[in-house]
Amino acid sequence: MIGKISLIFSYFLILSAIGMTTWGLAGFTEYLFGLTVVIPLQNPNFPPGTQFIHWLLITLSGTVFLFGYFKRWKYTPTAKLVIYACLATMCFIQTFDFMTREDRYISYVLEVTNYIVVSIYLFKSKLMQERFNRI
Repeated sequence: MIGKISLIFSYFLILSAIGMTTWGLAGFTEYLFGLTVVIPLQNPNFPPGTQFIHWLLITLSGTVFLFGYFKRWKYTPTAKLVIYACLATMCFIQTFDFMTREDRYISYVLEVTNYIVVSIYLFKSKLMQERFNRI
């Protein structure tokens, strides 16, 4: 039963990585060329440099996982942990310095919790240890 849940969660991570890559590329397209792909993605409260790093990290988060998962790259969990640390730092800056939404602190806590849960899964689940040849 746990193995089946782990497999389903791994598929969820693949879909999530595809979503992150797509979102990041759409954000870059809008940032670099001013072309809105689906909906406006730029936050006018973020300085341009912050916005660039935001899209870079989001795009890297998705592409690194997809590359690592399908190539069975053994450093995938470590690379994701580093990207999550960068994302958490960027999100901290955005949340506390630029965002104005009332729910921004709750969103930040949920986002960091997600990073922690996924990181633990990547390092500790038997399926991911086997996938990335870490056993």
